[in-house]
Amino acid sequence: MTLRLLSLIAVAALCLTSATVHPAAAQTKAPPASPPPSQVVEKLNAYVGCINRLSERSYESRNRYFSWAAKSGPTGKERIIYGTYTIYDTSDCKKNVEKANTLEPRDADLEAAASAYAAAVTTLEPLLKEADDYYTQENYKDDKMAKGKAMHPKLVAAWDAFGAADKKLRAGIEAINDKRAQERLAEIESKEGRKVNYHVAALMIHAKRVLRAETSDKPDIAAITQAVGEYEASVKAIEEASGKDGDVKLGSFFTGNAKSYLTTAKQLMRRIRDKTPYSSGDRMMLNSGGRGWMVEGSPPRLLRDYNQLIDSFNRGVKI
Repeated sequence: MTLRLLSLIAVAALCLTSATVHPAAAQTKAPPASPPPSQVVEKLNAYVGCINRLSERSYESRNRYFSWAAKSGPTGKERIIYGTYTIYDTSDCKKNVEKANTLEPRDADLEAAASAYAAAVTTLEPLLKEADDYYTQENYKDDKMAKGKAMHPKLVAAWDAFGAADKKLRAGIEAINDKRAQERLAEIESKEGRKVNYHVAALMIHAKRVLRAETSDKPDIAAITQAVGEYEASVKAIEEASGKDGDVKLGSFFTGNAKSYLTTAKQLMRRIRDKTPYSSGDRMMLNSGGRGWMVEGSPPRLLRDYNQLIDSFNRGVKI
């Protein structure tokens, strides 16, 4: 199973690098001053905030709808009609993106992706509200699903546009995040050595590698085994370093989530390695459009645990 999104993105270490200055140009013109760190963080956090608040629910709304409606649309003859989900208000996202796009450092591609995301999710919001009212009030019983059929292509087009915009914006942010994470890890080691802050930064890098390896379209068991092993080593390193010799002592919330993610990563690794099939009950939950995380050793469970790890990092770990 291929996972389509990460509902949460670590924002604490995000940073944009300044443009490269070629040697010839450097002889005659000094590089521009870097924007204030707070402005860089504000810019990126605006984009990340939209994704963290709106993306997961937008995908869940689509999963909910297609858990009962055919790809060709509803007919009115379905045995069960669940409707769909609404999403949170999108006005703050639109406003924050517009402001962020004016901040330095300028990045035309990233800014365009953020604008496209805001436009797509803003278009989706009222359509989902309209659909939710229609299905919640069971109006399809009065018009023989006429409005449901008319809404279907609009919903599909809006979800498709949102999915494309989400993917592009997420890729741009992740590229920055990956680069900065490695730079930050080296910076911490040079200043502090391999203490708690270093091990936390390393753990977050390894956690993302595990997620990517285990949710790849073509999982490579050797790559998965290596990624899980490196992540397990980072979990042990954190436990050993936490509170040692006066160093920072991590709270149980973060370490507990780190170990829960490790457990699920191992369960999924074994399932892939041993080609363990899902039971009929497991398949039912995986196809239910929202309960897949309840299946142990499944990609949705891995994603759920990864998101909880990211959430605990964003809320309580400073590096």
